[in-house]
Amino acid sequence: CCAGTKEMAFISAVTAAGLVHSVTRSCSAGNMTECSCDLTLRHGGSASQGWHWGGCSDDIHYGMSFSREFLDVPFKNITGKSGSGLVAMNLHNNEAGRQAVAKLMSVDCRCHGVSGSCAVKTCWKTMSSFEKIGRFLKDKYENSIQISDRLKKKLRRKEKSQRKIPIGKEDLLYVNKSPNYCVEDQKLGIPGTQGRECNRTSQGPEGCNLLCCGRGYNTHVVRHVERCECKFVWCCYVRCRRCETMTDVHTCK
Repeated sequence: CCAGTKEMAFISAVTAAGLVHSVTRSCSAGNMTECSCDLTLRHGGSASQGWHWGGCSDDIHYGMSFSREFLDVPFKNITGKSGSGLVAMNLHNNEAGRQAVAKLMSVDCRCHGVSGSCAVKTCWKTMSSFEKIGRFLKDKYENSIQISDRLKKKLRRKEKSQRKIPIGKEDLLYVNKSPNYCVEDQKLGIPGTQGRECNRTSQGPEGCNLLCCGRGYNTHVVRHVERCECKFVWCCYVRCRRCETMTDVHTCK
């Protein structure tokens, strides 16, 4: 479903980033024989500033290479002019995901010294949490760029007036506009949002205003019955009350 859309661009980027993140974590943990910590940072640092490299720095180079080999090579084997624009777009989005992992690398340090004086610090490079990488890519998704499906010398924006604006290596690209996800389309495998439970008070994507696509929502009361106020009685059983609660549930029309 939905080839060439910005949703597929996001999926491509997250998949490529996830592969880099997972493989690199395994390298640092010593779970793979082909890779380990970043050995180039074993020595050096800044003695004048009171720190040196140490510990186990995440070496994303193997993870990046593995991700390219696993995800990009199948696309590069595709031939034919009709698919060349989509292939170049997918390769770009894969790389954008990998670049997100590299961009968000940070340096962690641990202090050493008498009574925690931090006279010397040992530092190492580490990847950000995948949650942070995902938020970064979600922002790129929301600002994704539509490109022309006709590949010439390089990828270019669809809007002629914006073609002089360069496309960044971290930007997500799409060719086709997204279908209407609000309405069921069995041919495209889109379930629509009718009957989806929503949050009446939220202004986010789970809120009834957005999720129901302006169609409104139904409210019905759901009764929950559960055991409560349980006490142990000597000897030897547990006595409980039956508690009932009533909850409003909102579903999209």
